[in-house]
Amino acid sequence: MRRWAFLFRPGWLALGLVVVAFAYLCFTVLAPWQLGKNTRTSRENNQIAASLTANPVPVTSLLPQSDSAQWRRVTATGHYVAGATVLARLRVVDGEPAFEVLTPFVIDGGPTILVDRGYVRPLERSRVPSIPPPPSTPVTIAARLRDSEPRADGKNPITEDGMTQVYSINTSQVGELTGSRLADSYLQLVENQPGGLGVLPLPHLDAGPFLSYGIQWIAFGILAPIGLGYFAYSEIQQRRRDDKPAEAEPITVEQKLADRYGRRH
Repeated sequence: MRRWAFLFRPGWLALGLVVVAFAYLCFTVLAPWQLGKNTRTSRENNQIAASLTANPVPVTSLLPQSDSAQWRRVTATGHYVAGATVLARLRVVDGEPAFEVLTPFVIDGGPTILVDRGYVRPLERSRVPSIPPPPSTPVTIAARLRDSEPRADGKNPITEDGMTQVYSINTSQVGELTGSRLADSYLQLVENQPGGLGVLPLPHLDAGPFLSYGIQWIAFGILAPIGLGYFAYSEIQQRRRDDKPAEAEPITVEQKLADRYGRRH
């Protein structure tokens, strides 16, 4: 047991706590974080791929939206709400800055839903360009159903160049700003639609590196305790070697004679 006493020294105790905490984080936080991202990305990719071949359906048949309806192509007939346009700022489309233009749309016989009409490029110094108003007459639009985004933490809506601007497409927040009771989901227009602007591209169907990152964190969580055990075992082996008495070197005949009769000079 004396050989194991070194494990209770402050340095080894601190190292053990660090390794245990790291392994715990790997299995409970880091790996699930990356694997969760992989699950969400894969699900979204499957939804986008399915929407490419699925026939459009009336949006009222999918509201309130289920998780499987994300990106589904839909149609809606109704009219845009005049004077209720809001901009989503600090967006990036095809690698360049953009505003996304959001306008409530009243569905005939149904709810009011937010419509992302597409994007416009900012002018110099991020100024808002001239934005064509939506049609004032009843229209039928085709779009993709999208989930509302979370509110941007710590970023309140602002008003610049005469336009109210938000940092995320959160239907609840936009509803408060426009005085409309909006559906939880919103619509993203496809090409050649009434009131449409720059068409927002679909995300790339790429699963990303999240699965491999998740597996790596699991591996790190396994290897860290193994590494600690290896170092402890090596320390014990070294202490065993240090505790062994050194073996006496064999005494030669010359040394015996020298000890008895003295060395010749």
